[in-house]
Amino acid sequence: MGRMHSKGKGISRKSLPYRRSPPSWCKIDAEQVKTEIMKYAKKGYKPSQIGVILRDSFGIPQVQQVTGSKILRILRVAGAAPALPEDLYHLVKKAVTIRKHLEKNRKDKDSKFRLILIESRIHRLARYYKIKKQLPPNWKYESSTASTLLA
Repeated sequence: MGRMHSKGKGISRKSLPYRRSPPSWCKIDAEQVKTEIMKYAKKGYKPSQIGVILRDSFGIPQVQQVTGSKILRILRVAGAAPALPEDLYHLVKKAVTIRKHLEKNRKDKDSKFRLILIESRIHRLARYYKIKKQLPPNWKYESSTASTLLA
C-alpha cells in the first residue's frame, strides 16, 4: 500500500515467527513479565518503549508469546493504559512542535504545508479511533489546546 502524503511504495513490515509459544531459551515466566510491564508503565514509558526495554534488557522476544496477551492489553486490564493511543499521541506531539517552530519562523512555508498534512492525519486517525471506541465520541483535536493533551 502506498504512503498517504509521500510517493513511497515501501513494503517494509515485521515478520513474526510461525510458532506462537515462547522459545526454549526464554526462561522468564509470565507473572514476572507482567510486573516488569507495570513497573515501567508507572515510570511513564509508552507500550512500544516497554517492549524495547524488555527485549534489550531481559531478552524477551515477544511479550505475547510469553504472557499470552500484548503489552497494551495488559496495561488496559490493570487500568494503566495511556489516554491517547500512541500513534495519535506522537502525531499531536509533532504538530505542537511544528506550530511552536512556526511562531518563530513565520515565513517557513514548507513547515506550514507539512503541518496541514500532519493535522489531516490526526483528524483521520481520530475518526478511526472514535469508530473503534478507543476515543470518546466528543473528542476533538484543536491546535490551541493540543499541548494540554501531551501533559
